Amino acid sequence: MKSAKILVLAGDFVEDYEIMVPFQALQMVGHKVDAVCPGKKKGEQVRTAIHDFEGDQTYTEKRGHNFTLNATFDEVNPASYDALVIPGGRAPEYLRLNAKVLELVRHFDKEGKPIAALCHGPQILAAAGVLKGRKVNCYPACAPEVGLAGGTFVSLDFTEATVDGKLVTGPAWTAHPAWLAKFLDVLEAHLKERAAA
Repeated sequence: MKSAKILVLAGDFVEDYEIMVPFQALQMVGHKVDAVCPGKKKGEQVRTAIHDFEGDQTYTEKRGHNFTLNATFDEVNPASYDALVIPGGRAPEYLRLNAKVLELVRHFDKEGKPIAALCHGPQILAAAGVLKGRKVNCYPACAPEVGLAGGTFVSLDFTEATVDGKLVTGPAWTAHPAWLAKFLDVLEAHLKERAAA
């Protein structure tokens, strides 16, 4: 596959696995990956949270690692990226209040670029108004937001992911193998489509 330039949207208390695994795995297969956070610069860090499923009525949360950003949010030009990745955790809850974050998401959607969102990531997609008529999975507690934004929540096993056009979504880090595989398929098709245009 041709190398792509991918933007990853982070914030404090992003889910640990959901930022670390895609950030590393996408680079491993040859892509350029920039992780950014509003209000922070390249070299600064976000704190992560570890969400786990331990038999309670909802996930548990523990303090994770510090994740070092490798790009500066205020310098991002969305036109220079091929795809967007939105991890979950608690970060989407407040990142969706940032107007520039919503503009970035709308750019990727309008330009028909692949977007991969996991867990609570679709909260940002809902706030950006890009889910109307789309089939979406997310952490089940976010399903009402998908519906209110005009999307259809697709119930999946926690190890599965779903694709609607160039939108790839899944329920949590437990779906990483399926979610990343589907995202790479969508991304490869997108790059071929652009190369042929």
